[in-house]
Amino acid sequence: MGEMVTYRGDGGTGEGYLAIPATGTASPAVIVIQDWWGLVPHIRSVVDRFAEAGFVALAPDFRHGEPAGKPSEPRRLLNGPQMDETAQEIAAAADYLAGRVEVTGKVGCAGFCAGASLALWAANFSERIVATAAFYPRLPWEGMRTEWTDYAGKDALVHCSEADGTSADPGVQAVRRAIENSGGTCQLHDYPGTAHAFFNEDRPEKFDQRAATSAWARTLELFRAKLG
Repeated sequence: MGEMVTYRGDGGTGEGYLAIPATGTASPAVIVIQDWWGLVPHIRSVVDRFAEAGFVALAPDFRHGEPAGKPSEPRRLLNGPQMDETAQEIAAAADYLAGRVEVTGKVGCAGFCAGASLALWAANFSERIVATAAFYPRLPWEGMRTEWTDYAGKDALVHCSEADGTSADPGVQAVRRAIENSGGTCQLHDYPGTAHAFFNEDRPEKFDQRAATSAWARTLELFRAKLG
């Protein structure tokens, strides 16, 4: 089990849920980006799973304990200015992790829904974030730029649900092109028959065990190969 920590953020103080592998050996790190619901038990469980898999994992609490309140909020969270501001907070979290004695190697980022979009975008703001796994991102977002500037040598993995339009969705393809044009790589994986949020065990009406298991294995494979 992890614990809440406080750290120096971008121009202030950040908070988050941190879990460290029980092995006691220095490990690479992963930032877990919440969906629009906030730092809920599902996100904490993902942090714990990453620690069990051998990564120091941190989920920043961008809502400071406050849950989401309105169904329309995911789109408002993805407006251009707020995307940049939150991406800078994620970059500050990457700096914090890199400074911990338990962390060696590089930093990855995994996100869900709106958080998946943030995870993909945040790699443009931090040299430390070199690999990203995006679970059913909300694409495109308001003011999403067609040119991304800092993906050279970095890797992205996008898990696409059928309900969201699969990897053929124009927003997914626009992100793939932006990443590749910036010098990065972008793997797209489709999960037939799945709903949005198919990885979330706390939403049984959406959860798909087979797809979740496959997406998790692919995510660990990426991070183990790229974070070192």
